Amino acid sequence: MSMYEPIHNGASGVRLVSAPARPADLLLRDVHALDPRTGLDGRRDILVRGGEIAAIGAPGSIDPPPDAEIVEGDGRHLFPAFVDPHVHLRTPGQEHKEDLETGTRSAAAGGYCAVIAMPNTSPVIDSAPILGALLDAAAREARVPVGFMPAITRDLQGTELTHRAELRAHGAAGFTDDGRPVTNAGVFRRALQYQRLCGGVLALHEEDPSLSGRGAMHEGVVSALLGVAGIPSVSESTMIARDCALAGYEGARIHIQHLSARESVEVIRDAKARGVAVTCEASPHHLTMTDEDVRTLDTRRKMNPPLRAEEDRRALIEGLVDGTIDCIATDHAPHARDEKDVPFEQAPMGTTGLETAFSAVYTDLVLPGTLALELVVEKLTAGLGLLDLFVPAIAAGERANLVLVDLDAEWVVGESGYESRSENCCFAGRTLRGRVLLTVAAGAVAYRERSTILSVPA
Repeated sequence: MSMYEPIHNGASGVRLVSAPARPADLLLRDVHALDPRTGLDGRRDILVRGGEIAAIGAPGSIDPPPDAEIVEGDGRHLFPAFVDPHVHLRTPGQEHKEDLETGTRSAAAGGYCAVIAMPNTSPVIDSAPILGALLDAAAREARVPVGFMPAITRDLQGTELTHRAELRAHGAAGFTDDGRPVTNAGVFRRALQYQRLCGGVLALHEEDPSLSGRGAMHEGVVSALLGVAGIPSVSESTMIARDCALAGYEGARIHIQHLSARESVEVIRDAKARGVAVTCEASPHHLTMTDEDVRTLDTRRKMNPPLRAEEDRRALIEGLVDGTIDCIATDHAPHARDEKDVPFEQAPMGTTGLETAFSAVYTDLVLPGTLALELVVEKLTAGLGLLDLFVPAIAAGERANLVLVDLDAEWVVGESGYESRSENCCFAGRTLRGRVLLTVAAGAVAYRERSTILSVPA
């Protein structure tokens, strides 16, 4: 069987690339297929031929082709595979934390079929030669399709805009100074104006450094008790308000990254009501944890924006339910062990999250009845659609992007190690429900859970 390089081309030639892989020939037998967008919800047989979904039928209704692998679902759940518009793969220059192979392997283990990597690397992804070299590397090394979002400003300095037309021509998925805000309103306005010329959503890390200062956690009761400098929620919400106002004025599109605060949800809800073209994301850790979880000063729970108060967490959940928040994104941010193994205030911000995203949200929000499973699947699969790319679907004729999950399986995070190169997961040691067993990305099998035998020859 021939090999192929799966390349997704979105609006204006956006490129998602991965290493050549063998197209899958699978019969997923008696799975509980759930796709809220196509209305699929029930036990089915799903036939994948040559990497595409060839047929969907009642259990036992599809005869396996002679060369197809049979995966016995036994009623386990099959979803469209997840997508993540916000990950850090640390390439180039920080490969001691993560690289294209380990990061996309981690993504596949978490049920993801595509991810978008951020530009705060060494050097910063801010020029066409760097972007082109990364896309070439991804075509050799990536386990699932990966795209890149170059910087809005040169070297993330917030002053000189990058050559966005050239970057778009090379396949840029959008633009972001993630890790840093664009604090200069005039520079940000010019960036919005350039959107008319070359397109590309601006994805924004929202923070007013004059308010957040040297804060290391959420400013509140817990930070006061611990004696740790705090980051107020208004450092996020005030920047979001400014950027929504400018985007509305310029008729531009923006995407707000890793929402964390109640006030931020309110600002975006109001902006959407006024017709501003703004979308946003929330991360699993902000949806399931609060600053109370930082009392032990575990540096794996230090991230930016920080874990905030219970009222903020509940506001994020309400935003998911009412549509204010458009997707769930991990902000997967790996760090080396020695970087995190220091006093809390000295540790870098960030947690890994690709391998735990679904299970954490399912355990803490779906099982207690806070969120519907269908909503979680919808939000985990929506992120690349916001960038004018693709939304995975379980439908005949679609490229196979699928994840098989055992919702009853329990597992301890980190007990068997991680596919990621880094171990700084904020859920480490937690017992979670819901285990990814198989991931098909861009038509090829990208991950199989090592301890489970799922398939038999046809």
